[in-house]
Amino acid sequence: MLILGARSDIGKAVAHKFASLGHPVQLAARNASTLEADKTDMELRHGVSVTLHEFEALATETHDAFVAALPQLPEVAVCVVGLMGQQAENERDIQAACRVMRSNYEGPASILAVLANSFEARGSGTLVGISSVAGDRGRATNYVYGSAKAGFTAFLSGLRNRLAKRGVHVLTVLPGFVSTQMTEGMDLPAKLTAEPGEVADAIARAVAGRKDVVYFRPIWRLIMLIIRNIPERVFKRLKI
Repeated sequence: MLILGARSDIGKAVAHKFASLGHPVQLAARNASTLEADKTDMELRHGVSVTLHEFEALATETHDAFVAALPQLPEVAVCVVGLMGQQAENERDIQAACRVMRSNYEGPASILAVLANSFEARGSGTLVGISSVAGDRGRATNYVYGSAKAGFTAFLSGLRNRLAKRGVHVLTVLPGFVSTQMTEGMDLPAKLTAEPGEVADAIARAVAGRKDVVYFRPIWRLIMLIIRNIPERVFKRLKI
C-alpha cells in the first residue's frame, strides 16, 4: 500500500495499521529520507517491506513520473495530504489561502487522478481520500480550508461514480476533530475528538468492507446533517 503524506500523524497510524495486517508499505512525503527511523520501526515491528519515496503534492507536474517510478503499483493508496492553516491569516494573505486550497484539493486530487488511471487500466485497487466534515458546509471560522475539502469530497464522489464498474474502489473518509500536530493547541471537545489510531482502524475496516463514505467519529454524520439543514437566514447569524 501507498501512503501519500506519510509524515502526518494519521499517515503514520494508517501505515502501521496496514503493516500490522501484513501489507508492504510505500511511504511518500517531502524529505522522505527523514522517515528512515519510521521505516526501520515498521519493518522490525511488523515484518514487512517498507520503502521511502520523495513526493511533493503541490508539484502536480511530477505526479505522472512519481507513479511511474514506484517499484510496484499499490493495491491501496491513501492520501492524507492536507494543510489547515489559520483562517485569520488566510483572510489577510491570499497566497496563504491559495496554499491551503491547493494543499487540500489540487494536490490530492491530482495524485489520485493519476493513480486512478493506472488502477483503472489494471482493473483493481482502492483509492482512499481523507477529506473533512469541514467541507459539508462553509463556516466563517474555517471556510478557506472547508471549501477546499468540499471540492475534494466532490472530486472523490465523481471519481467513485466513474470507476464503480471498473473494479476500482474509492473511499471518502470524513473525520471530525482528530488529535494531531495540525490541531495541537486547539481546544477540542474530548467526546468528539479521535486519535489517529482510531481513524486508521476505521480506514482499514472501510477498505475491507468496500465502504463508500465514512464519517469518523460516526456522530459527525448526525452533527453535519443538522448543520447542513439550518436555514441560511439563521445560519448566517451563528458563530460555529
